[in-house]
Amino acid sequence: MRPVTRIHSRTAVLADENIDTDRIIPARFLTTTERAGLGKLCFNDWRYQADGSDNPAFPLNQPKAKGCSILVAGRNFGCGSSREHAPWALLDYGIHAVLCSEIADIFRNNALKNGLLAIVLDEAEHRWLLANPGIELSIDVREQYIALPDGGRIRFQLEPFARHCLLNGVDQLGYLQQHGDAITAYEQRVERAA
Repeated sequence: MRPVTRIHSRTAVLADENIDTDRIIPARFLTTTERAGLGKLCFNDWRYQADGSDNPAFPLNQPKAKGCSILVAGRNFGCGSSREHAPWALLDYGIHAVLCSEIADIFRNNALKNGLLAIVLDEAEHRWLLANPGIELSIDVREQYIALPDGGRIRFQLEPFARHCLLNGVDQLGYLQQHGDAITAYEQRVERAA
């Protein structure tokens, strides 16, 4: 996992509420444990027409959304079944942060564990971002704020362990491996005491 310290991008908006994990990555694509390539399947049933061409009505297919790595989503993003493939697909698609007033807990945990910044905002901040698509934002993970174009800031909270892992580019296993010597020493002490 790469360290996530700062994200700077224009925003793309998917204002629909209750975008579930099956909409993010349909269940029929959950046959792989490879992350690479899932981006082309992200929002598959919404993003493409029956003939496989881009759906011009899908907001992320609009020219102004191309290249945006910050997604402002409608309320209750990531609800539905638990699947790590959802954050994997978003990351592979190029989304590095999701901003919303309500993000499903399981999705948010999976996202943060995989390097996708999932930020919960208050309702007023969320409404403002939904109403202003395409603005440039800078997200500072260390200081936990979003810098707005007018110089204002939106503060956000991250659980300390998730923040540590994001800033250091490690997942839970990587964190444990960093402490391998201490774990081995503890196991040896326990074994000697038995």
